[in-house]
Amino acid sequence: MTILIYRVLLLTHEGLCPKEKIMGFQQNELLVEFAGDVLIITLNRPEQRNALTFGMYHKISELCQQAGTHLDDRGVKAIVISGAGEKAFAAGTDIGQFKSFKTIQDGHDYEARIEAVISSIETCRVPVIAALHGAVTGGGLVIAAAAHLRLASADVQIGMPIARTLGNCLALTNLRRLVALFGEARVAHMILTAELLSADQALASGFVHDVLEDRVTMLARATELAQRLTKMAPVTIQSSLDGLRRLRHATACPDDTDLITACYNSDDFAEGVAAFLEKRKPNWSGR
Repeated sequence: MTILIYRVLLLTHEGLCPKEKIMGFQQNELLVEFAGDVLIITLNRPEQRNALTFGMYHKISELCQQAGTHLDDRGVKAIVISGAGEKAFAAGTDIGQFKSFKTIQDGHDYEARIEAVISSIETCRVPVIAALHGAVTGGGLVIAAAAHLRLASADVQIGMPIARTLGNCLALTNLRRLVALFGEARVAHMILTAELLSADQALASGFVHDVLEDRVTMLARATELAQRLTKMAPVTIQSSLDGLRRLRHATACPDDTDLITACYNSDDFAEGVAAFLEKRKPNWSGR
């Protein structure tokens, strides 16, 4: 049976997306498709390897918060998040977003904003599937980690190369999510060496549940899986996802204020942002 897919620009569907603009958000940076009861969110900045702006983060959060609630007039029962183009699912936060950082508080506000977004994916009332290809790094990896299921294409490269590129750190809430999925030793290696995991390594670690030949095949499989989930008992799905989340967060996360302050207030962070924007290697000073 042919699946009817409705494609709309994110800001044109009033039931899910109010029309106000958020922090310079461009209306084609996120695309929304409906495959029956499945909402497909596509990160749509392929020339920037789908690097995420603050507006994109906000809209992803908004869609996940509304799905499966009285605010959702489309009756969404599952979500697939994917990336446009051939290069990346998402190569992290657009580093240009950091140019406006002037104070220590800016770093803390950023991490709090990202945590709110990631939490909205993790606590979504319908299952969220991350359809991964190409680069899945930085904020892209954190989004994938918050999803409930993950599929990948054979070209996927997964990692957190912030020690090589930006000079910031992960909030402990996100570090805990990665450790829960990969294990502490693999996360330590991933961050300290800035090396990226292959599809085979991601599959062996259990981070992804299946690896498909290419992006098109993988996205089709992710959509099929999402449609299968729409036929399952919603209360069982919601209770199970909430139970798994409670187990992951059974103990309080330690305070990380000093760690975030140390990184975002450092000369190295400023150098990392400048070097990226100037397309050169950073000169780390350790200060």
